[in-house]
Amino acid sequence: MATHPRVAVLLAGCGHLDGSEIREAVLALLALDQHGVSTQCIAPNADQHHVVDHLTGQELVGQRRNMMAEAARIARGEVLDLAKARVGDFDALVIPGGFGVAKNLCDFAFKGAKAEVRPDVAAFLKAFLDAGKPVGAICIAPALLALALAGQGRKGTMTIGNDAGAANAIETLGSRHERHDTPREIAVDESLNLVTTPAYMFGEARVSDIFTGIDRAMAEVVRRVRVPAGT
Repeated sequence: MATHPRVAVLLAGCGHLDGSEIREAVLALLALDQHGVSTQCIAPNADQHHVVDHLTGQELVGQRRNMMAEAARIARGEVLDLAKARVGDFDALVIPGGFGVAKNLCDFAFKGAKAEVRPDVAAFLKAFLDAGKPVGAICIAPALLALALAGQGRKGTMTIGNDAGAANAIETLGSRHERHDTPREIAVDESLNLVTTPAYMFGEARVSDIFTGIDRAMAEVVRRVRVPAGT
């Protein structure tokens, strides 16, 4: 009997200013479900870099929030501690965007091309890449990929749309940036099985256009999943 591919969805909290972008995460989960796969949300069991009031955009000084606890808001409580996640249990990895990717999973938001990736996140990404399993990255998440690849002496092809600063940082890290002028597009790295889409790198984009790009990216991720013989 055939089994459904299982996709890990790596979250960095909840909220686009300090965690995972909620619409991107939910739309990715929707698209993956529509393409016939099961999903497991995952997050590090650690505090966010900081907490931001999404009404005012101001930092809430002195407040602390845990990435895993916040990600549980998106996952309806079904979130797995990254420390307990085994790459062998999954067929692909998807990383929604949001500033939490660039603040919590790495420090790209503060250091650009000189940033570092959280060691547990770097190890998780490396295991997927070493296994040749597809990785989908949305919005700013390709910058996390570029950092991780550089740390492994690798380079890939990806897109964050047409943001010159982020694109320059990606290329400084050795990867190739593929420019796109709409969130409906995707970039595919054939050799590394990477699929990326800009999403809310286009901040004023229509949600329907965001979904088109995410749906295309998730369809490509699923298409690249290797189904073991006999399943």
